Amino acid sequence: MILALKVPLFHVKQALILLLAAVSFAQTPAELIKNPAIRAALDAAQRNEPATLEQQVKICEIPAPPFKEEERGRELKRLFEALGLQSVRIDSAGNVIGVRPGRTAHPNLVFSAHLDTVFPEGTDVKVKRDGAVLRGPGIGDDCRGLAVMLAVIRALNEARVETPGTITFVADVGEEGLGDLRGMKSLFYESLKGQIDKFISVDGTGLGITHIGVGSNRYRVTFKGPGGHSFGAFGMANPIQAMGRAIAKIDAFDVPAQPKTTFNVGRVGGGTSVNAIPFEAWMEVDMRSSDPASLKAVDAKFNAAVREAVEEENRRWHNRGPVSVAAELVGVRPAGQTPKDSPIVQTALGVSRALQIEEALREGSTDSNVPMNLGIPAITISGGGNGTGAHSLNEAFDPHDSWRGTQRAILLAVALAR
Repeated sequence: MILALKVPLFHVKQALILLLAAVSFAQTPAELIKNPAIRAALDAAQRNEPATLEQQVKICEIPAPPFKEEERGRELKRLFEALGLQSVRIDSAGNVIGVRPGRTAHPNLVFSAHLDTVFPEGTDVKVKRDGAVLRGPGIGDDCRGLAVMLAVIRALNEARVETPGTITFVADVGEEGLGDLRGMKSLFYESLKGQIDKFISVDGTGLGITHIGVGSNRYRVTFKGPGGHSFGAFGMANPIQAMGRAIAKIDAFDVPAQPKTTFNVGRVGGGTSVNAIPFEAWMEVDMRSSDPASLKAVDAKFNAAVREAVEEENRRWHNRGPVSVAAELVGVRPAGQTPKDSPIVQTALGVSRALQIEEALREGSTDSNVPMNLGIPAITISGGGNGTGAHSLNEAFDPHDSWRGTQRAILLAVALAR
């Protein structure tokens, strides 16, 4: 005897959806690329690359100096809305957020690129053309990333690609310099806290994959004394000379080559006149390592060197007009990494293989540092093309085969939004 069980139609539909989802989730990048809709999106990326490059130029000609990304952010908000993203908004930090819903809310993949540049207010950001090559501050870092992000949305829309999970697109602030990853910290600790399952950042040029986040500690160190006339008050301790002693000690640091650990005195200032003992001097120092213990060790050496330098300067002048010092921690980028054998890294490598892209894994300091440190699967990819002179006024972008970076970003987004 066969018993017929009455199962509500709703439950049957749900079971079918889960079965189809399970099948789609199991697809490899090489299998996904055979899907007609996804293939159409990849074709759209190549076809639309001239428009993507024009978008890259237009974005880059909107100034976005450190801590002043608002104008570029407003333009990204407008573009997000024009491309049909939902719940488009600007959060308290200045990040622009827009949602492309999938069949379900999770997994929620955040796909980001940063708004800010390293260049100060007043920098000429007009993009020049040298044949096919584009020249302008920030043209690769990260105008390319922003343009690729918009191209991904456009291609998915044109090909009517529906993803199982949701993709949340973010144009974020504070990635560069003393921005201290404030956009990402706000995103993960406030705006989208607990809502992010996976993370991709598109940053810079080429076809790299960054899975190790290099941490950094940054200090502004201020040396102070009473100051005085260079002749009449001669014999007083000198803040600039104390700073010079500190810089010499820092320069003599012995740091490991593996894991790579670095230090740099990047900016200095102080004094009022050639014939005046300064009353103040300052320097900004950056230390980096992908290994938290190595970073902690060089940080300890740095703080000891600063103290010793002041003690030596005061002792040299018998504590006459003694110098004091204050080291202010102005930036902390957490170190972290996404293991090579993790699903997100293996998926990224699979995407590269499917598109016949060869690229070694890298380490670097990017927006992915924050999710990596939190244990959230995260990588940073480059946006294609060939860039030179990043962080300089001579920055340039050669768009030869740059569409390959756009295609890689599309296929990776689809592969991870499941």
